[in-house]
Order: sequence, then C-alpha cells, then structure tokens
Amino acid sequence: MHWTRQGANVRAAIVSDQSYLNWPFFEERHRNLAGELEGWAKGNLPAHPIERGDVDQACRDLVAAMGEAGWLNYAVPDDGHGFDLRTICLIREILGRHGALADFAFAMQGLGTASITLFGTKDQRSKWLPGPRKGQVLTGFALSEPQAGSDISAMTTLVREVAAGFEISGTKTWISNGGIAGQYVVFAKDGPKSTAFVVSTDTPGLTISDRLEMGSPHPMATLKFDRCVVAPEAVIGDRGAGIRIALSTLDIFRPSVGAAALGLARRAFDEAKERATTREIFGGKLADLQLVQAQLADMALKIDAAALLVYRAAWAKDSSGAERITREAAMAKLFATDAAQEIIDSAVQIWGAAGVQSGSVVEHLYRDIRAMRIYEGASEVQKMVIARTVLAQ
Repeated sequence: MHWTRQGANVRAAIVSDQSYLNWPFFEERHRNLAGELEGWAKGNLPAHPIERGDVDQACRDLVAAMGEAGWLNYAVPDDGHGFDLRTICLIREILGRHGALADFAFAMQGLGTASITLFGTKDQRSKWLPGPRKGQVLTGFALSEPQAGSDISAMTTLVREVAAGFEISGTKTWISNGGIAGQYVVFAKDGPKSTAFVVSTDTPGLTISDRLEMGSPHPMATLKFDRCVVAPEAVIGDRGAGIRIALSTLDIFRPSVGAAALGLARRAFDEAKERATTREIFGGKLADLQLVQAQLADMALKIDAAALLVYRAAWAKDSSGAERITREAAMAKLFATDAAQEIIDSAVQIWGAAGVQSGSVVEHLYRDIRAMRIYEGASEVQKMVIARTVLAQ
C-alpha cells in the first residue's frame, strides 16, 4: 500500500452514530456487514485524506485491497439478481465516512460493470466480471460527452456495423477511472437509438486524449474513439437498448451516491461535534453557544432525513425487485447530496480558519462533496425527474 496509518488513534476517538442500523429497512445481515466493514476500514484505510500525489496508484491499491477482502463481491455480483442495494449503500456510506477515494474506488467497480451484470450474457459475465470483482481490473462507465452530460439522448459518439463487428468513433469525457481502467462500458449512437458495448482498454483506436485534474483528486480522463472496432460479442443486451441500459444502471447507483454523500456528511458532523466540544471560546466551549447548538441540530436533522430517503430507495429496490425506482432514486440522490453540501459547509464554519486550511479533514470534505451534486444526474435534473414522475401518476 502507498499510504500510512499515522494519526489513526486520533480518528478512532471519534465514534459516529450508528443507531440508524436498527431501522426496519435493515436485516441482521446488514448490521453484521456494517460492523465488519467498520473494523476493516479502520485497519486498512488511510487515517488522513489522500493528497494529490499518485492518486492513480492509490486507486489501484484500494481496489486490490477491497477485492482481496471480498467487498467488491457486492459491487460486482454474478448477475442482476445478486444486487442488494441496501448493502451497496451501507458500504458506500461507511467508506465515504472513512475516505472519499475509497468510496470512489468501490463505486466505480460497480458502475463500470453493472450494465454487464444486469444485461450481459452468461459468456460476457464470465469474461468481464471476475477481474473487477477480484480487484485485478479497474473499470469505467463511458457515457458523458462534451455536449451530452445529463442529456444522454444528445450523444454524438457513433457506431456503424462493419465486417469485423462494430466501429465506434467519437469522444467521451469526464470518465472516472479514465486512464487506469482495463475495460469500459461505452454507449454510442446506433441509428436513431443507442447501443452499449464493453470495450477493452487495449482495443486499437481507443486512446486517452486528456487526463483531467479535479478539485477532489481522483482519476478522470477524456477518451477518444477513432474507428475503434469491437467484435459482435461486445454488444451488451439488445442493439438500440443503450439508454434503457444506462438508466437502469444509474437507478441502482444514484441512491448509493446519496449514501456516499451521507457518509461524508456524518464525518463532517463528527468533526464539527469534536471541534465544538473541545474548542474553548469566551470562557467556555464552542458548543455552549446557542448559535452553534442550532447549527448542530440542523445538521443532525438533515442527516436523518437524508438517511431515510436513501435507505427507503434501497429498500424499495430490494423488496420489489423492480428494474426501475426512478422517483425514489432521484429523491435520495438529490436530497442527500444537497444536504451533505450544507452540513459540510456548516462544519467548515464551526472549525473557523482551521476549516479552510488546505489538508484539513473538513476542507477535503468540502471539495469531495461538490461533484456529487453533478455526476450521475445534476440536482436540477433530479428535480425534473421527480416532477415528471409525480405528474405522470
């Protein structure tokens, strides 16, 4: 590993509230898993946020460690029936509380393979899933384009049928794990519709044209497809079903984005409480001030409300077995990410000047949360989704 456990004893002193595990959304297996992961995270994840440095290698190490420990089995099950969304959300919340990059590494193994898990053939699952599940191959989800982010119907990457299979040409950008992934799920315009493909990184015609540096450090890149030819066996599901496959995948992982944001929010709340109860001011503690008490109350309220929406969505998916939970997923992602932004901002305010010092925990959280309100459907898009489902009822 390329990190150290310096300062672990400091973090261990801050114990996060876990009473929510007794809510009726969860079964005993979920509570047991949460306890096991909590112990693993404390012993195996870095005590401090990962600085820029070699983030690529840090992600490789995190994925390898999670694969070896078996945590990636939940992100990359054998088939669509193996997804337990409550488990995925719990894992992302706990990892997010310990470190945003660990959550990112786990989530991308799932997002980059879920289309195959849900819609792939038995042969495709046998070929493309074991490596990511073991943590030996990193994955990517190539959907966004320079002019087609939230509006995926506007994609311009094209595919045409050729003698050897299918030829893909176009650009995908803001692709997480871009540059270090060994395989990508790629969506391309196929006539009036779109089709999903699984593409190995070493396929001729696929290049990394630009590595993108983000405010919250993690691997990101622009992918170029220049007459990139893939075999017929690379088609995931039916031709023309690309948007359905993409949306079904996002319906699983959108609530889990809310869970990751919830993990960040809980960490910020813990840090804020620690600061408020130890920082001396005006002859007492910061927590003695009514204004600070009001801030802490608002933070606690938003955390519980976000948790209820996130785990309601996960429970709805697990209990119904429905392919889509569009409304529940959108509500969970929207509220949890927006609330986490507010909670983390309050934590920075409680920490004062130390909260905006580069390298502090709450400063990292402030940068980590911002992208969650944009990727996998911006907050404004989630409001549109919710409105449409409400009006359609």
